[in-house]
This record gives sequence, C-alpha cells and structure tokens, in this order.
Amino acid sequence: MKKLLLAGAAVIALILVVGVVLPFVIDADSFRPTIEQKLGAMLGRNVTIGHLALSVWRGELKADEISIADDPAFSNSPFFKATSLGVGVEIAPLVFSHALHIRLLNFVEPQILLLRADSGRWNFSTLGGSHNPPPAPGSNASSPAPATQFTVDTLEITNGQLTIGSSPRSKETYESVNITANHLSPDASFPFTLDARTPGGGSLKLEGEAGPINASDTAKTPFRAKMNLQQVDLSSTGLLDPSSGIAGTLDYSGEIRSDGKVAHAEGAATVAKLRLVKAGQPSSQPISLRYASDYDMTKRSGQLAKGELVTGKSSVALTGTYDTHADSTVVHAKLDAPSIPVEDIKALLPALGVMLPSGATLQGGTAAAHLALDGPVDKLVIAGDVNLSNAKLSGFGLAQKLAVLSVFTGLKQSPDTLIQTMASKLRIAPEGIQAQGVQLIVPELGTITGGGTIDEQGALDFKLLANLSQAGVGGALANLAGRAGLGGVTGKGIPFLVQGTSSEPRFLPDTKGLVRGVMPAQADGTTQPATVGNIIQGLFGKKKQQ
Repeated sequence: MKKLLLAGAAVIALILVVGVVLPFVIDADSFRPTIEQKLGAMLGRNVTIGHLALSVWRGELKADEISIADDPAFSNSPFFKATSLGVGVEIAPLVFSHALHIRLLNFVEPQILLLRADSGRWNFSTLGGSHNPPPAPGSNASSPAPATQFTVDTLEITNGQLTIGSSPRSKETYESVNITANHLSPDASFPFTLDARTPGGGSLKLEGEAGPINASDTAKTPFRAKMNLQQVDLSSTGLLDPSSGIAGTLDYSGEIRSDGKVAHAEGAATVAKLRLVKAGQPSSQPISLRYASDYDMTKRSGQLAKGELVTGKSSVALTGTYDTHADSTVVHAKLDAPSIPVEDIKALLPALGVMLPSGATLQGGTAAAHLALDGPVDKLVIAGDVNLSNAKLSGFGLAQKLAVLSVFTGLKQSPDTLIQTMASKLRIAPEGIQAQGVQLIVPELGTITGGGTIDEQGALDFKLLANLSQAGVGGALANLAGRAGLGGVTGKGIPFLVQGTSSEPRFLPDTKGLVRGVMPAQADGTTQPATVGNIIQGLFGKKKQQ
C-alpha cells in the first residue's frame, strides 16, 4: 500500500514538473508561422497571429490575437479579427516530436465583416484553398500545406460580432454570435451550429451540415440547415430601408438546402404588429406565410413555388418571382383573394394606412381582392381591384355626416352605415394610397362615386358624387332638393369633399362642383344667378368653399 501511494505521488509530481517545465522548454511561439501558413492556405487569405503561449494543463496554444485579411476588392480592413485564439493541440506529439496536431480552434470575441458587392458577390466568396495567400515571413514558400490536408476536429467562435451589409448605410450588426463546426475539412461535409442575437433583440439559430467547400466561390458551398428566428425586428434587419415604414416582429421556422446552384427554402413565417406603410399603424392581428421557393444562385433570381398567406381563419394564394440584383430584393407577385370574411382582415387595415373613423367598427360581410405586388420590398407597390359586400360600419352614420340630410329632412338617421357594395381600384405605395373608380352603394342613401388619395401622413383628399336613391332618405332629400329649385342634383348627383384623416374625416360641400351641376354655364364661363352659392351654403350647413 505504501509503495502504491509513493508511486501515485511520483506520478503527480511528474505531472506537476512537466506542467511547469514544458512551457519553458518548448518555444510555443515557434509554431506561429506554421499555424499562420496552414490557416492561410485553408482560407486563401493572409493570416496574422499574435504571440503564442503554451498551457499544458489545457493542452492549448493561446494567441494574443488573430487577424484575417479581407478580399482587397472589398476593403483593406480585416475580414475577421479576434481578441484571442485558442489552439487545442495533442501534447504528446508536441513534446516528443514537435509535431503540431490541431484538435480545436477557439476564436474569442471575433469581429466579422460580411459585405456584398453590386454584382451579388460576397467578400467571403473568395475564401478557399484555391486562393493561396503569399507565404508568411520565415515560412517555407516552396512547400505550402495544401488546404485539403488541414483539418480541425472542432472550430468554435465564441461571443462574436457579425456585421452584414452591401453599403455603409445598410450595415447591421448581429451580437453574441456563437458558431461550432466539427470535423472541419475543405473537401468533406461537416456539421455546424450557429446562434446569434439579431438587431432589435431577436434571436437566430441555424443547425445543419455544409461542404465540401466550393473553392471557386465559397458562397456556393452546398449546405442544408434548419433555421429558427424569434422576435426579429423587421425594421432593424438591414434588409429594409427604415424610411419605408415597414415594421413588425417576425417569427420563422423552416429549412434551407442548396446544391451550390439552386437553393430551396420552405417554411412558415408569422409577423406580429405588421405595418406596411409609413402612415399605417401596427396590426392587432398577426399574418402568416407558408411558402416554398427555389433560388437560382447564378441568375440571382427565384420563384415562389408555393405561397399561402393566412390571416385569421382565411388563407389566400400568393405567387410570383423575385430577384436580388439590387440592394433590396425586388418582387413581382400576385395575390388572389376571391372571398374572405371581413372579420379576418379588418385588423390588418391599419397596417395599410386605412384607419376606420374614430369609434367605428367594421362588421360582417365579405371582401375580395385581386392585387399585384411589384418593386423592391422596402418600396413595394400594391395595386389592383378590391371589393367589400354586405358589411356594416357600426358607430359611423354616413347620412348623418352629410349635413344636407339633417338640414332638409329632419329625419332621425341611423348611427350605422349599411354597405351593400364598395368597390375601387387601389394603389398602395410608400407615398400613400390612391383610390380610383370608387363605387359605394348605401341603400338608405344611394350610390357614391369618385376617387381620392390618402397621403403618407394619413391626410384625406377625396372628391365624391352622391347619386341619391328614390327610396328612403335619399328620396326624401331628392324631393326637398327639387322644392329648393335644385332638382338637377337628382340627375347629376351632389358633389362633396372628404378631408381630414381616416380616423377623423370631414365632409365638406364641393360648391363649385354643385354649381356646375345645377346651373348652365354662360358663354363667358360663369354661372347665374350669383345667389346660388348662398343656396348651397344653406343646403350643406357649411361654409362655402372658395
């Protein structure tokens, strides 16, 4: 027993001696050119490593810092720079034969810069063994280590910072970047994981397999991965121009796979608090997209093979194409919604800049839309036909808002507006909304036609014409208008203006339009008599417009 204890003590003493003495016996810094050369040959870039020290206990060579040069076509700044580098090595070969067998590379707090040129090429595209850098000073230039001979059991990036952009104005930074790759070799596939905190406080996770590395364009390396995004702020991704007004919080789960030529992606995305225009308000209802797409990496264009927008309990078809030649992805798509319950879409109207009057709610009925979506995603133009049928605007009586009705009829008006049909050609763009060919049929009143705009600040500017029905309030008004000597309004309609905002609309008489409608024009372009303006002022109960 005593001998056993003595032997154990001797072993412990030997280990302590080795741990203390070896760092002084082995010049760890002498391995720096070898590591620089091997990493440089693998990456095709100049690699600079700081002073190396040996830790026997951890089986690690540790460098003060490491810097990897960028593609000179992009910048003179480092593509990759870390505060320290840990190189896990096998101690026995290092001690007895001074052979360097690397099992681990750990980069601590690196700063990584990814840039895309107008051509679509990335600054990491030239990473690879076929782009050998100049030999490091003091190295054997006649026999560089081939990239395919350099393998690493485990590569780790810890607490990194990743900046992505195509120009100074569009750069965005991802924090807390952690990457792990096992059995890393340029000529074989290897598993990897990535997680990061996205701009705005969301999270990104990738898990998959990549390789073999494409030596001519690293961006075309085959890979497959599952992606998960949580609480990603759309306005902070760097993919959208902040001035576009597009905002929301994105959750995504899907799979991406590429053979180096075509990238196939499919999954489901949900956006909460969506806003599509600057004048809009966040939607109180999330919208989801289930999709599949194929992207040609050479042509830099893709097709939406399957697209299904889901809002409430309804889904609509979305098809189209996209390309990435510009800073912002350009789309050409069509959305076909033949019949959707109003309850499923009313919460999305604010996202488009369409706010209901204060205190009003839209109830019942169905909506239909046939829309084209064209342009850069951050300057998207949505245009097409929309139709609303058999709905009620509760809490907003259109007849009450038109002063002409209350002044002449004295009838009690409903606090609600029943909409038989509302149809229009809409164009929704960053600068605002245009509505042309408006046709609104309100049974108790008649038919309202015309058009107008809602600007990017939400201001209304509509010119409309009310053609009164022969029944109900409209008929009563027509009779009274006839007694007032304005019978022409029943044939040509009563023109009026809508100004203010969607939430607080103001209805005003279009006196010039009304005069033209009821009085014949004279040779000099004037109308008679001059007192007609006073009649109109009384008719609408409003100040005459000049």
